[in-house]
Amino acid sequence: MLFYFTATGNCLYVARKLENQILSIPQELKKENLHYKDEKIGIVTPVYAGELPQIVRKFIEQAHFVTDYFYMILTYGKSDSVATVWSEAFYQKNHIHLDYAQSILMVDNYLPSFDMEEEILIDKKIDAQIQIAKENIEKRMKFIPEPDQAAKDLYAMASKRFAKHPELNNGEAIIMTDQCAGCKICEQVCPIGNIKVIDGKAKRLNKTCEFCLACVHHCPFKAIHLVTDKNPDARYRHPQVSLKEIVKSNKQ
Repeated sequence: MLFYFTATGNCLYVARKLENQILSIPQELKKENLHYKDEKIGIVTPVYAGELPQIVRKFIEQAHFVTDYFYMILTYGKSDSVATVWSEAFYQKNHIHLDYAQSILMVDNYLPSFDMEEEILIDKKIDAQIQIAKENIEKRMKFIPEPDQAAKDLYAMASKRFAKHPELNNGEAIIMTDQCAGCKICEQVCPIGNIKVIDGKAKRLNKTCEFCLACVHHCPFKAIHLVTDKNPDARYRHPQVSLKEIVKSNKQ
């Protein structure tokens, strides 16, 4: 049993490579009964500035797991900084013992800092990384990687930056423009139901959100902009994940 949260398909791609039974966290959170039992249980999630996305934290806090082996796969594009040990501490706080964690380097879809055209060209040996994780999980390896000092310093710097400028990481930087054609794709890919098409135009219900950027990446008209965007013309979805699969995973 493996749970995942995805905005542009990276985590869904990884989850499909690891297990047959995969479950979307946004869809699971709709249920009243969040009790799960299996011989092994895992979560695949992106790293957000060295931590877990809010929606993943919410799921962990609300769910009850019964398993002999709990693992986590973290996807990242630049640095996972302290994500493994931060997550381990978060699990412990919620009375979950994390046996194994591994970070997988993939395309970084954080548009304020990364050009998607440049990111896509980098061969990050993704399948090889996933295979290592799969073999370790099958062997029930118990290991939580420790960050080095450079990773700790990066986390401290990023934490200070986002504390001073929360708009860089909380969704305030997303701008819905009049280029919107009312296709409702942004509404369907938002994992928290924060977008509604009203009178033919997409509107955000709250100015803050997960900042997963699913709405920005998947808008076919590039009608959703960011205050800061490394390359406004370049967007990303994992080449082996369809828009239909993103909608199925996230639609509220």
